Amino acid sequence: MTTTPRQSGQGPTHTVGPAQNRSNGNRIPLALTFLGTLVILGTYIAVLLTQPANLGTDLGHTTLWVMLGYLVGGILLAAGTLPLIPRRIIALIPVALAANIVIGQIVGNVTPIPLYLDSIGTVMIGVLAGPAAGAFTGIISNLIWGVTLSPSVIAFSSGAAFIGAAAGWAARLGAFRTPWFAIITGAVAGIPAGALGAPVAAYVFGGGLGSGTGGVVAILQAAGLEMLNATLAQSLFSDIVDKALIFALAYVVVRTLPRRILDRYPFTDHSLPRKKRVGPARIS
Repeated sequence: MTTTPRQSGQGPTHTVGPAQNRSNGNRIPLALTFLGTLVILGTYIAVLLTQPANLGTDLGHTTLWVMLGYLVGGILLAAGTLPLIPRRIIALIPVALAANIVIGQIVGNVTPIPLYLDSIGTVMIGVLAGPAAGAFTGIISNLIWGVTLSPSVIAFSSGAAFIGAAAGWAARLGAFRTPWFAIITGAVAGIPAGALGAPVAAYVFGGGLGSGTGGVVAILQAAGLEMLNATLAQSLFSDIVDKALIFALAYVVVRTLPRRILDRYPFTDHSLPRKKRVGPARIS
């Protein structure tokens, strides 16, 4: 920090140092992230409390306000996390978005598999660049996917953001150093992800949206479960298996990428094997 004399001769005045500039610059992204989180949580709680009828097929007013809540919250979260993303990772995000959308469309609409596999790109960005980049990729992926192909996906942007952030948190803990640690953390991350999506799928869209997940919900309802319980059971099962598989795939990708590529992204140090420390030679 530097001081310069006032021209009026009334003593020194302080200029703003680099640390204070960074602090001020971080306030807006943090505020946007916090506000976006509040909007998404508010929408989620409103769905739980009101338990709206299934209006997803005819785009009734309930579906529209739920979609609008998640859309606004997602945009605010994306705006808040974007300044926190390393610039070198920006070029990879379109590739991650394409992987999410293409694989998600095929698995969800073509195959009878009760999984999603629509977050492999999101998880990889989280592993390469951290929680903020992962959350941003998850949100943008769902927003673009929803606007272009499947509007219902927008309502699940909170779960997509959580998975991206969870991948970054798991990587920071070293989860991608061993395959079993990656699988376990993926399965654990699938629990809140399933819980986030279940009420929206049940009350707004009438159960599972894909051919595979919808079939599981129908079977559980036929067995006597109420809509929310059937959707929650399906979501938890599908998300736990889905995220365990995707985290395992992310581990394989990290292990197969050339070291010169991984070195471009310093955050990957958390996922690489620890270097053995060479101690001083023992004197006999």
